[in-house]
Amino acid sequence: MAPWPELENAQPNSDKYIEGVTGQQSTTPAKGKETGKNDTDTPVTKIELLPSDSTMALIEEPTVVEDPWNLPELQDTGIKWSERDTKGKILCVFQGIGKFILLLAFLYFFVCSLDVLSSAFQLVGGKVAGQFFSNNSIMSNPVAGLVIGVLVTVLVQSSSTSSSIVVSMVASSLLNVQAAIPIIMGANIGTSITNTIVALMQAGDRSEFRRAFAGATVHDFFNWLSVLVLLPLEAATHYLERLTNLVVESFNFKNGEDAPELLKVITDPFTKLIIQLDKKVINQIAMNDETAKNKSMVKIWCKTFTSMTERNVTVPSPDNCTSPSLCWTDGLHTWTIKNVTHQENLAKCQHIFVNFNLPDVVVGTILLVFSLLVLCSCLVLIVKLLGSVLRGQVAVVIKKTINTDFPFPFAWVTGYLAILVGAGMTFIVQSSSVFTSAMTPLIGIGVISIERAYPLTLGANIGTTTTAILAALASPGSTLKSSLQIALCHFFFNISGILLWYPIPFTRLPIRLAKWLGSISAKYCWFAIFYLVTFFFLIPLAVFGLSLLGWPVLVGVGVPIIFVVFLVVAVGLLQSRFPRVLPHKLRNWKFLPLWMHSLKPWDKLINRFTSSCQSLCCRVCCLLCGCPQCCHCRKCCCCPHCCRCSKCCEDLQEVQDVPIKSPEAFANMAMDKEAQDGVPKSEVDASGTKTISSITAL
Repeated sequence: MAPWPELENAQPNSDKYIEGVTGQQSTTPAKGKETGKNDTDTPVTKIELLPSDSTMALIEEPTVVEDPWNLPELQDTGIKWSERDTKGKILCVFQGIGKFILLLAFLYFFVCSLDVLSSAFQLVGGKVAGQFFSNNSIMSNPVAGLVIGVLVTVLVQSSSTSSSIVVSMVASSLLNVQAAIPIIMGANIGTSITNTIVALMQAGDRSEFRRAFAGATVHDFFNWLSVLVLLPLEAATHYLERLTNLVVESFNFKNGEDAPELLKVITDPFTKLIIQLDKKVINQIAMNDETAKNKSMVKIWCKTFTSMTERNVTVPSPDNCTSPSLCWTDGLHTWTIKNVTHQENLAKCQHIFVNFNLPDVVVGTILLVFSLLVLCSCLVLIVKLLGSVLRGQVAVVIKKTINTDFPFPFAWVTGYLAILVGAGMTFIVQSSSVFTSAMTPLIGIGVISIERAYPLTLGANIGTTTTAILAALASPGSTLKSSLQIALCHFFFNISGILLWYPIPFTRLPIRLAKWLGSISAKYCWFAIFYLVTFFFLIPLAVFGLSLLGWPVLVGVGVPIIFVVFLVVAVGLLQSRFPRVLPHKLRNWKFLPLWMHSLKPWDKLINRFTSSCQSLCCRVCCLLCGCPQCCHCRKCCCCPHCCRCSKCCEDLQEVQDVPIKSPEAFANMAMDKEAQDGVPKSEVDASGTKTISSITAL
């Protein structure tokens, strides 16, 4: 029998074996075994003894990094159809019908809340928006016209309203088509803020918010990038003005019936019970009508009768008479006969605010809060319903139908078909904001991918311009040509943008930029609000203010800023693509202070500010409640009635209630004694384990 091997060293050697008679053992060498012969030439097996602490390296499989943009699998946690009895199947059918009806109802109120939200913004900022157009001195500046279009559309939440103002000004010769084109481009940008606001409502879940915000901002980036290329091109060549003028002059258009209103027929009966607006006031303010500034936009009289009568009126001199035969003098006064229009009010409108004598700003603020609450509630309920309906086989079928391409070689046709679908759906609902806002929660829960949402959004841009063209064809003869030319400018602008940013896959920059912004916003939720305020309010207001100071000031301030931005973008692209061409110091941004190239310091600052506001809110609640006790975080009291605005008491209660079980083998008498002194009771369950409070364990 072989001696017992020495295990003093961790490394095995050739002397540490156990030999045994092979007998029936196999002579085939294996791992950890070595075959040899003894003195009698009998084959024996030497088994290597590994040390107790082996240094053998474990083979680690490469970790698969999951793409956060992959569509999630919607798990079906319910009972399968085959496992249900007759009663269960009947209940399942009725539940499905009920969920479908509820989904339609929530979608209806969602669309109505968007309409009321637009009216609220018009009441709050409609007169200010009209005053933007009244300053004709800066309208010749294309950049100023662009930001005016953005600001007006953001304030009134309707590109149709801003476009109608532009049409009225062009028809009245207050504005030419060349100056109106940048305003139309700005209106195209401003209308994309609605679905971005809707995406903010899904900030509760980071994965959903990442997808929803990226799906909403892909519309923003498409519009901004299109303007970045097409506005200088239009300023240099005027190709949109010439192309649309050629189209208008080539065809003999005649004004016809009113444009069809499909969705408005359903939503107007409800929204008109809440508020009705006199949108002519904004147009009159834009036309420099001083009397319109004191008018209320809340519509009071819906039925009026206008009569025209001939009356004797006084005029300053005989030159102001309508005709020499109808002019006479009576002492110190000169008289003539004129047609006087008299409007008689017959019936008031039937909405909530018709009998309230409130300022427009107050009514708009009330409607703004109300519409946002309804919008958020409907969106949350829609997401919950879709999450319960789109499960299992239903979700698989819908996701495959929407996101799957045609077989090769016709895969490229799928995107253009999606553009047509988006245009058709937008034509049906009569609003690109409604269509893209309804699509945003579907992107968030993973039913529609970003790659498929992009062509649908481009189709929505086309659909809203076809609606504008039909509305222009219904215009009276005096404004038909100008309104049609502006609508065609809007149409060809979107067509040009699609030709720039869609046909070739590597030119689809809006998708990559939207995913980048979605990832940042999912990590730092406050950055989404910062983006919204900066790109839709602060930058347009800053450019508008510089435009008021004159073109030289705008160029002197704007050109250096644009140069720095382009330089940073170029260096960033070189750092990610070709870092070797840069000096060693410029291969990253670490030579700058941390707050200049990272959002972490800003995130800490904002979190500190929000926590201080939360602490102040809790202290106010404690003072109102009058609870003398104070919890361990020293921020709020433990009173269950007033500690709802902070999670500190809830977290403390969870820590106190979670039991920690320790087996008897690890029982410590000293610890048990301490537990008995600190905790009133110590329970022992049936398995023989002691349960002590987490405070004592910690």
